[in-house]
Parts: sequence; structure tokens; C-alpha cells
Amino acid sequence: MELKENWLKQGYVDESISNIDNLEESFAKLKKEKNAVLMAHFYQDDLIQDIADFVGDSLALAQFAAKTDADIIMVAGVHFMGETAKILSPKKTVLVPDLNAGCSLADSCPPDEFEKFINQYPDHKVVTYVNTSAEIKALSDIVVTSTNAKAIVDSFPADEKLIFGPDRNLGNYINGITGREMILWDGACHVHEKFSLEKILELKKENPDAEILTHPECKKPLLMVSDHVGSTASLLNYSQSSSSNKFIVATEAGILHQMQLKSPDKVFIPAPPNDSTCACNECEFMRLNTMQKIYNALKYSWPTVEVEEDVRVKAVKPIERMLDISAKLEL
Repeated sequence: MELKENWLKQGYVDESISNIDNLEESFAKLKKEKNAVLMAHFYQDDLIQDIADFVGDSLALAQFAAKTDADIIMVAGVHFMGETAKILSPKKTVLVPDLNAGCSLADSCPPDEFEKFINQYPDHKVVTYVNTSAEIKALSDIVVTSTNAKAIVDSFPADEKLIFGPDRNLGNYINGITGREMILWDGACHVHEKFSLEKILELKKENPDAEILTHPECKKPLLMVSDHVGSTASLLNYSQSSSSNKFIVATEAGILHQMQLKSPDKVFIPAPPNDSTCACNECEFMRLNTMQKIYNALKYSWPTVEVEEDVRVKAVKPIERMLDISAKLEL
């Protein structure tokens, strides 16, 4: 009943569903008829996470997309996630409910400018974050996520020269924990850039028993005061295993839903951004996806994500290298 009530609150209307009581059944039936799966990122709305067939971070979504036998992959996330699924499964239909669901980090790295940048360092291998366009991946030697970035960088010989892009904060973090001196592209995520260190420290004073959990896309001063730094999956796992019962979480607020589900007796406090009017930090692009858009996208098999074949052929290689290393390391 809670799912149905939430759906009503979002203003859902569909003439094909005559009674709200059959809404869940109708959605499930549509997925079965079309042999579709819905995979959702941790940063999606709670309701979307609850009805998804699979919920995970960027690495887990890529792994799921690579192995699913569904004919249609619905990606409740942002556009680059849909592209990654299409690159790995070119014969499948890949849908993103709203093609305007972009990524500020991916947008901070235009392919033509990045190509000029890496051409200045012809003796360097190119390591790129998964939060990039298909064209950037096609220019890369290997792709990483925040979950496997350290392990993959460590897999290169110690004297290997590396370029890392586009997130400068994640790159700086990986340099710091590996002892590398990777050359960094100057890009950043607007969500993780705008956390307020001052407000987080104030929260810590108010909650001295709370641990601070932080994503490595955040700025270094925040990482330095954190009790644990890691990917969304890492933060989630840590919150379950830690003896602490209270956490201040510095990443997109969507992850708090999974944290609360996994640890219902613990307290999770969203870290505030610089904007004094907000108590939590949400990605405006992730939140473009709604239940209405997801249902209608599946119903009409549109909008689809397309990747030009010449780009896909180049881009799939660094992604598969990432997946191979992650599988060997059981990441």
C-alpha cells in the first residue's frame, strides 16, 4: 500500500490502469511481457530503488548490465550509465527515462578538449572515471569506478606514467593513497564539490558520537576529517559493519535509503551543502527520473540510448578491462 500511496503522491496518471490497487501488478506485468529489467543507482529516489530489480553503484550496474539476459535494460540513473550498458550490450534495448539526466562531472570533460590534453602526454596511459561520455571512454586505456580505482591504478607498474580524468578530487585521493603522481584533468562533480566542511563540523559537534562517511569525489579538507572514505558501496558496507550507531554521510542523499534499510536501528544524517536552504545534497540530474517517466519509457520502449558503433568498439575495451580486473580481485 505504501508504494501505491507514494505513486499517487507523485501525480501518476495512466489510462491503461483503471484501479490504483493493480498498479504494482501492472508494472510487474509490463516488465515480464517485455523481458525487461530495471536497474537503479543508489542516488535515485527511494521509491525507484524499492521497485528496481537491482540497485547498486556504477561498478555493480556495469557488471549487472554485462550479464543480464533481459531484452530491455531500463537504467534509472544518468545518461553515461545508460551508455555504459549499451556499450556492453549493443543488441539490447537500453532506456533512460529522461535523456536530460546528464552528469556535471561528465560534462566537465568535453571529448575534443580531453583528446588535446592527452595528446600532450603520448607516453602516458589514460585512466578515466566511469562518469564520462562514451567518447571519453573510447580515448581511454582503462575505465575505473570509485570502488576499484585504487586497485586498478595499483595494477599498473610502479613506473608507468598515467593520466587520470576527469575528477580531480578522486584523482588527488588516489594519488595520495597510492603514492602515484598521475596527471589530472581538472573536472569535478557539482554535488560532491559543494559540501560544506564548516556545517559538517558543526554537525559533528552536535553529534560527537557520529562517524563521518565521505565519497572521494569530495574536496581534500573534508576527506581529512572523515572516519571512512569510499565509494557509495563502500560507505554502505562500512555503515553496516561499524560499531557506531550514528553517521554523517557526505555523498548524494539517495544512499541513505539503502543505509537505513540495511541498518534500521542506526541513525544517518545527510551532510549539508553550502546552500543554507538545504539540509541534504541531491543530484538534480539523478532526480529527473520519476516513476511516471520510468513506466512510460518501458511502456513505449523510448527514449533509447544509442552509441555509434565505431565509438562503442573503442569504448568497450577499457570497460571490459575494468570488469576483468574487478572480477579477478572480486570487487
